[in-house]
Amino acid sequence: MNPRVPRSRVTHDRWLVSYADFITLLFGFFVVLYAFARADRNKQQQVSRAIDSAFRSMGVMPDADPAASSRAGAQPASPVAEEKMLAPMRVKDDLNRIRRDLSLLLSKQVADHSVSLEMGRDGLVISLREAGFFNSGSATPKPEALPTLRQIAAELGATPYDLRIEGHTDNVPIHNAEFDSNWELSAARATRIARQFVEMKAIPPDRLSAAGYAEFHPVAGNDTAWGRAENRRVDLVVLPRAKIDFAAPGAAPPSGEWRKVTDEN
Repeated sequence: MNPRVPRSRVTHDRWLVSYADFITLLFGFFVVLYAFARADRNKQQQVSRAIDSAFRSMGVMPDADPAASSRAGAQPASPVAEEKMLAPMRVKDDLNRIRRDLSLLLSKQVADHSVSLEMGRDGLVISLREAGFFNSGSATPKPEALPTLRQIAAELGATPYDLRIEGHTDNVPIHNAEFDSNWELSAARATRIARQFVEMKAIPPDRLSAAGYAEFHPVAGNDTAWGRAENRRVDLVVLPRAKIDFAAPGAAPPSGEWRKVTDEN
């Protein structure tokens, strides 16, 4: 101790200077940590927005907040774009609802096996058996079948889905004054049904398509009379404009029997 310094001026609080320096450094350290945390959160938000945008473009997630999209500068979605954003399960549920409604509406036709409704790979399949709708070798629907076609058209016209009309035959060759092959007969039946729907003005023409598959997409074997009768049909395939794979639990496998599913679906 310096003898020249009076004892009364000696202090024991000089540690406070070092403590203040330590607190200042600690404060600076936490400021830096906070800055890094803010930067990481911004990156996380960017990643989250990128993932969300990717899922929406694939149609996996619907846009739950239209106002948020408007704030972000997004353009209003068209009806087709809105359908593409529907979750696949929502579309399947809607098609199953249509199936139940038509099953009740066409209970008599379902009971006598002239109409069947099943879930297939692409969507809901409404099968019109030849015996209930066409004479053998003819592409003109029977007059008594027109009320059933009107009921189906009215029900499907109220939905946003497309309708692919498929003509099918058995493997027995055909050759008459009107058709030289099963290709021509199956295509003519499909296009005739499509024309009926257009004339009924129930389904917009841009939602309709028609195709003939002859005997090459059977749902049963052609070695029995029953199997050949099952194969002679026109299928109305109700399908969304956005491509969705319906080959999921509860849907039929992609084989010769791919349209056959159990009644529990």
